[in-house]
Amino acid sequence: MRIVNLGDTNSILNKFVAELRDVDIQKDSLRFRRNVERIGEIMAYEISKEFHYSTKDIQSPLGIAPMNTPDDRIVISTILRAGLPFHQGFLRYLDNAENAFVSAYRKYKDRLNFDIHIEYIASPRLTGKTLIISDPMLATGSSMELAYEALLTKGVPGHVHVASIISSKQALEYLQKKMPDDKTTIWIAALDNDLDDHSYIVPGLGDAGDLAFGEKE
Repeated sequence: MRIVNLGDTNSILNKFVAELRDVDIQKDSLRFRRNVERIGEIMAYEISKEFHYSTKDIQSPLGIAPMNTPDDRIVISTILRAGLPFHQGFLRYLDNAENAFVSAYRKYKDRLNFDIHIEYIASPRLTGKTLIISDPMLATGSSMELAYEALLTKGVPGHVHVASIISSKQALEYLQKKMPDDKTTIWIAALDNDLDDHSYIVPGLGDAGDLAFGEKE
């Protein structure tokens, strides 16, 4: 399994992640959503380098231009609701992709303990396709694991790209045990060391869904 931390390389990506974390800039939900979209766009570009390509002859007004273009059948999946702007960023670049949606939520047993529940899935057939699962935060990795298992009911993809903005070390270690090693690539923009008692990433950025769409009741 490959793990690619795009934040290890200096680029404008790091500015967008920094603004997502900034408690003052976070107050602007429009900017927060747009920065999440921008990171999705950058990741879509980077992931596209891993696709399979072949040369096609493209007719221009003045002749034939041989162009290398991707052949993969792509499905972009997101985990509701925090993943929606991240998903939109991917879709801006991979505009011919099919789309899948999974809802996963925490059902608390008490103040600190919870289970992850999958409530809804809508997906095309995945057999042999390139699946990108986008979720801005990888805290424990449990939501990603269950979303992947739910998506497998729609077929087995040829390759899986897990895309997240901030991940904890615990989540990466967990997914390395749970996802298929030979056909999974995990892409992140930042890696944080810790989880708090509520399993939120520290320093992280808080609740991405609330910051994007308003606090839930």
